[in-house]
Amino acid sequence: MNHQDFFKVKDGWNLEIESIKEEQLVHFGSNLLCGNGYLGYRGTLDEWNKEQYQACVVTDTYDLADGKWKELSNSPNALTTELKIDGERLGDYPGQNEMTTKLNFNYKYGIFRRKSIADKNIEVVSERFASFDNLHLIANNFQINNIEANEIELKIGINGDVWDLNGTHLENFTGEYNSNKNTLYLKANTVESKITLVTALSFKFKKGKIKNIKVENEEKSIYLLVSVDAESDRIVLARNMIVYSSNDLANPLQAALNDAAAALESSFENLRREHQAVWDKKWELMDIKVRGNLLDQLAVRFNLYHNIIAAPAHSERLPIGARGLSCQAYQGAAFWDQEIFNLPMFLFTETETAKNILKYRYHTLKGARKKAEELGYAGAFYAWISGKTGEELCPSFFFKDVISGRKIRNHFNDWQIHVSPDISYAIWKYYLATEDIDFVINYGSEILFEVARFLHSRVHYNQYQDHYEIIRLLGPDEYHENVDNNAFTNYQTQFALKKALYFYHKMENEYPEKLEMLKEKINLLESEITSWQQIAEKIYLPCPDQDNLIEQFDGYFDLEDTTAEVLEERLINQDEYWGWPNGVAVFTQVIKQADVIQLFTLHDIFSETVLAANYDYYEPRTQHGSSLSPSQYAVVAARLGRAEETYNYFKKSAFIDLMSTNKAVSGGTFIGGIHTAAAGGIWQLIVNGFAGLKIDKEGLSFKPVLCQEWREVEFNLNYRNKKFKVILNKNIFQLKANVENNEILESNVFEKKYMLKPGEEVKIEL
Repeated sequence: MNHQDFFKVKDGWNLEIESIKEEQLVHFGSNLLCGNGYLGYRGTLDEWNKEQYQACVVTDTYDLADGKWKELSNSPNALTTELKIDGERLGDYPGQNEMTTKLNFNYKYGIFRRKSIADKNIEVVSERFASFDNLHLIANNFQINNIEANEIELKIGINGDVWDLNGTHLENFTGEYNSNKNTLYLKANTVESKITLVTALSFKFKKGKIKNIKVENEEKSIYLLVSVDAESDRIVLARNMIVYSSNDLANPLQAALNDAAAALESSFENLRREHQAVWDKKWELMDIKVRGNLLDQLAVRFNLYHNIIAAPAHSERLPIGARGLSCQAYQGAAFWDQEIFNLPMFLFTETETAKNILKYRYHTLKGARKKAEELGYAGAFYAWISGKTGEELCPSFFFKDVISGRKIRNHFNDWQIHVSPDISYAIWKYYLATEDIDFVINYGSEILFEVARFLHSRVHYNQYQDHYEIIRLLGPDEYHENVDNNAFTNYQTQFALKKALYFYHKMENEYPEKLEMLKEKINLLESEITSWQQIAEKIYLPCPDQDNLIEQFDGYFDLEDTTAEVLEERLINQDEYWGWPNGVAVFTQVIKQADVIQLFTLHDIFSETVLAANYDYYEPRTQHGSSLSPSQYAVVAARLGRAEETYNYFKKSAFIDLMSTNKAVSGGTFIGGIHTAAAGGIWQLIVNGFAGLKIDKEGLSFKPVLCQEWREVEFNLNYRNKKFKVILNKNIFQLKANVENNEILESNVFEKKYMLKPGEEVKIEL
């Protein structure tokens, strides 16, 4: 699909959309999201409402309204706008084409800008951003130009009739307008969780004279009908939308009004300048420069931007949602995506954010323990879909059979167990990247030990084979449920047990008092440590066969050997779910996403011969029905030196959202929004793939390769508080140690060690 069907590339930061297509409203809203980790305001026009998927999703507002889906709530919209000129309502409404509208989004600063031309050359320009200086603020500058009219009326205010996926979350609305301070607010509470949510608005006409203001209250909204005289044929309105909840502080109303007043005392330009200063610091750490292909450069920054704004970096108690804050899909909750896909970028850039992500799992141990206990296990079985408390949010019936209309019982919530050892894996990688032993002692060790306990209770001993197995589960490939000995899960299990043992003995030798306190806290017995060791030594690990292939799970090679293209022809309805229990893929070798290949991206324990054999086998059998998959195949392709295959997978991964290649609805369930795991996967694809970064007990290493489509790649890394720059082109791999480093930077490139003093650099010919 040609990108010019959707947008134009102005430069490496700006995306321009020449016309609004009604069928792209869901994707526009997500792709052009203004966000900051606290809230996400969708890329919609000022005059749009819930019919056009307008929404502002607010973190830490989980509410169960329909009895099934506990999801984040949407704030009332304080930037709602209706414009009438000489009694005629103006606006670019889908299907009416009253205006010609062009959109621009700047991914460097998360700034949304619309410019519309109506009859008589009337121009509407609106610009907004979700502030990174004040996370509760969305600043907006709204102007009308070239006015030749007698009567101009603006309807502004706060609209509480919002777009919700699963039930109405807000009730008991109250609002008030303060004419002396040009502020108004709308307060409501969530239906089930009783969270108070306050949305405030402050405004100032910088150009234009107010003739009259009339307050108009509705059941869920408060509006102002403002008659305005143009000034020099222009009206310029500065607005500030403020959102607070009672989970933020005790008096969200007063906080919202204070912020609204403070923002009004400043200017849109000053607020933007303060916001941009925060982004400048972030991009110093996180930007990846791609030279030689402008579209690819924009796509890279598009994904980095969305990974950044999806992360609640301000909190250690909130998750990264699988759709971030772009909509309510997947309930604003964490999957394994958080640790395996979103975390790595922060691990080597903004390490405090990485720590907060892992602390979230510490604070949700109670929910993980509860889930394990309810299912008859010990320790911590982390939720497949995890909100603030860590209790399982994944319903047992996720999809429906579109042919029969019956619900499908999926076992994501009780058989997909690899999420727990995935968290253990992330803790180990964090320790390797930061050497932050204090975090491991005070937080990580308890997670590691409780995950080991869970795995101990989950494995089965096969006395005939004298090994431990894991039965009745599903791995990353979600089409095949109820399988035994998924290779990825078994290897992750052994890894998690080994790391629990490693830190147990490290604490025993170096921090015995801390260990004794933890053992007493969680009632950890010596006999358990012995059992972990036995399981780690005797767990069944599917090994390469005579063809160097690793069987994805027991009996996989006995299934029908076909392709996704063949299965596509077997569908009765294009919206059918392909997976368990009776989807078209279940009894075939067609898999949803990287599974054995996912094992290779996490563990460097197999030869290139094994990697190549499995890549070549599983690649044609993978549908890539998950946005997680392409980036992982890309990393393995790069390790095999297949630069062009890596680039092909880059295009599949980087443009999932930018080109709107994924459907918003699957199996009758809305799954639209930004694919945050794919966004995080782009960082991995470039840094772990093209640059070949690996980290293990031996330290940092690189094995770079670059595609023909790019002239050069440049990015920064932070490894154990030593910052350095990486530059990769077709001929040279270059490392530059930051002059402010306090220690020598050690790394291996093509297995040769290099030691860089602060300020030194090395160039290695490829």
